[in-house]
Amino acid sequence: MPTDPLLAIAYYLTGRLRARLTAARGGQPDRGALSLEWVAIAIVLVAAALALAAFLTGKLGDIERQIP
Repeated sequence: MPTDPLLAIAYYLTGRLRARLTAARGGQPDRGALSLEWVAIAIVLVAAALALAAFLTGKLGDIERQIP
């Protein structure tokens, strides 16, 4: 397992995707399918995370400028 958190997340997500694709290719396609609700929730969560990251980056920049 990699020590970089982003790589660990990437490995986890690719593993989950591979498992879903395998399930979808099998005899039960509904087991690997994503519903529209889950896709919408994922989009909202990613947008919120990006907005928070942009907000915190700006705030941290302001705080760093105040340090002598």
